[in-house]
This record gives sequence, structure tokens and C-alpha cells, in this order.
Amino acid sequence: MKLELISKEKNSMELKIHDEGESLLIPLKNQLLSDEAVEYANYNVRHPKLDTPPFYFKVRSGKPQNALKKACRALSNTYKEMLVQFQKQS
Repeated sequence: MKLELISKEKNSMELKIHDEGESLLIPLKNQLLSDEAVEYANYNVRHPKLDTPPFYFKVRSGKPQNALKKACRALSNTYKEMLVQFQKQS
């Protein structure tokens, strides 16, 4: 996975997450939107096989990079817990 920062403003960021698809973008978008500090989050898939979709989000308060870090930590914790539960079942 490679992150490419397209633009960063005081209250927004646009980036591309290379070599990842909607299996990462959808949970990231949903996690960001669950944060009250985030006003908007979305990405635009032009062609699923040929394009890396730009991912854009805007915050109401705070720094956009902090919202992104918070969302990534929350997703990481969710998937760690899922792995623990899966290992218990095996």
C-alpha cells in the first residue's frame, strides 16, 4: 500500500491509496463519517481496474490528518478483534 497526498488544506485532505480497492475504501469512508468532527468523506471510482480513486474528506473541527489517524486506529482495532474471534473459532 502506498499513500499519495494529492492536496491538504486546513480542514480537508485528498489522497490516493495505491494497490487497494473498495474493501479498504468503504470501511475507511464509513469510519471517518462516524466521527462527528468529519463533515464529508467520499471517493470517486472512475475505472476499477485502471484507476486509483482519489479519496477526499473534510472536517468540521480539528486537523484532517488527526481524523484520518483516528479512523485508521479504530479500523485496526476492529480487525484485530475480528482476528482474535476467528482464531478462537478455529
